[in-house]
This record gives sequence, structure tokens and C-alpha cells, in this order.
Amino acid sequence: MISTADFRNGVRLEIDGEPFYIVEFQHVKPGKGGAFVRTKLKSYKTGNVLDRTFRSGEKFDEPELEEREMQFLYASGDQYTFMDTDTYEQFTYDKAHLGENADLLKEDMQVKILVYHHAPLAVELPIFIELKVVDADPGIRGDTASGGSKPAKVETGATIKVPLYLEVGETIKIDTRTRAYVERVR
Repeated sequence: MISTADFRNGVRLEIDGEPFYIVEFQHVKPGKGGAFVRTKLKSYKTGNVLDRTFRSGEKFDEPELEEREMQFLYASGDQYTFMDTDTYEQFTYDKAHLGENADLLKEDMQVKILVYHHAPLAVELPIFIELKVVDADPGIRGDTASGGSKPAKVETGATIKVPLYLEVGETIKIDTRTRAYVERVR
């Protein structure tokens, strides 16, 4: 059981039979009445954010979430195939169930898949990944001085905002938490 005293960003709760995690929380002690906690909760299933207020001392169940270490093997249409690195079993999941970072998956990448009642909820990628730029507008002389960014397609099919001077064929480092360009690798 999780109490409101245990609330931290990222703590997982089960509310109304659905798994959530805390995005933001604030303990409030008014002059009159009992203390309470304001929270923003994000649903693992739908991605919706809820604003909820709980009385201090309320208790919640912890969702039965399982993190599995897996290796991404290949994608076939909207079906993504992974191999459990412990049992060598292969699992095929629908892209829609893997969360917003599914388009950053590269073959042979080691990932953690969050599973709830035998169904995947999200893919947790390494914090930084390196991908090759396969399509981008050409850099124009003088663009680097003014700064700015342009969309570029990487080898996995995802579109990332990159600086204007980057060319096709260059490898870049991406922060998977924000989907932001970090630096040029080569």
C-alpha cells in the first residue's frame, strides 16, 4: 500500500483499477481543516493527465507492473517483435501499445517494457540513443550564425528537430525523455 506521505514524482498508483504515475504533487496544509495532497496523475494506458486531490493519509494499491528487459528484434508494419533477454521468448506487440517513443526503436536495442496484466504499457528506452539522419533539408551557407532548427528524419522513421547545419548521413545523439537533439556524434 502507498500512503500520501510516500508521494514522489514517478510513484505508481492504481486508481479505479487503472495504473497511473505521479507527474506532480503538492502537500497543502490549510489553516483550517485537514491537510490534503494535490496531484497530477498520468495514465499508463491512455496517456491522459488527471488533476486529483486526496486527503492526507489516504492509502492506494500499487499496480502490478512488471518491467522486463528485452531486445528489440524487428518491426513488421505496426507489429514490433521483442526477445526477453532472460528466457529468450519472443513477444510481438502492437505499436499503439508501446507508447510515444516506439518510433525511436532501432534493431538490437536493449529496452525495458512495462507490462500490466500481460499487456505492454510503455517502452523505456535508454536515456541517450544515437541515430543516423536519413532525410533533412540541405543546410544553407550562413544558417549556422542565426541558429534555429529544422525537422530531420532519422533511420527509425521518427522526425526530430535538429540544428540547421546538420546534413543527411550524420549521426546524432537524442535524449529519449524529451525527444530532443543533444549533439552531433561524428
